[in-house]
Amino acid sequence: MNLKNLSDSKLVNLYCTGSDDALSVLIYRYQEKIYTSIYLLVRNEALAEDIFQDTFIKVIETLRRKQYNDEGKFLPWVMRIAHNLCVDYFRKIKRVPKIVTTEGYDIFEVLPFVADQPEVALQRNQTVETVRQLLDQLPEEQREIVILRHYANLSFKEIAAITNISINTALGRMRYALLNIRKMIAEKQIAL
Repeated sequence: MNLKNLSDSKLVNLYCTGSDDALSVLIYRYQEKIYTSIYLLVRNEALAEDIFQDTFIKVIETLRRKQYNDEGKFLPWVMRIAHNLCVDYFRKIKRVPKIVTTEGYDIFEVLPFVADQPEVALQRNQTVETVRQLLDQLPEEQREIVILRHYANLSFKEIAAITNISINTALGRMRYALLNIRKMIAEKQIAL
């Protein structure tokens, strides 16, 4: 049986009946989205790796205790766990989580790109740098929504659940983020 073609629900059920390979497939399927989201929240590679591992420890514990309520929403459930662990970390050190792109950090570094011709790669790098700078200037709440929506590919319903806000608030923050980005592009006459 090829586990890679099975749905998340079937893989969860297989893991609960003793197939460790099923969990490996689930982790592999979503590791990039989950890790990227964690990293963009905590801004530290080692910490992101620790929280990623802690996330899957919680997932394993919950699955083994048979406390997972399978509604076909495995990724949003795991993202919620990861987000809560990030919030817990910031509460523990008594600082507010910031999604700030530091000098020299490219949010696209963790996303795989196919090698292009040099001109295309140069143009992409310039566009990526411009987008990074625009994201840096957004308020924290708006940046978080943009990152979860566009880099983790989550729905607004999933984002609302993860961040403990209403769907309307998530939609509003995204709307204001886009308006702010458009305003900055117009004011600075930026070409993307």
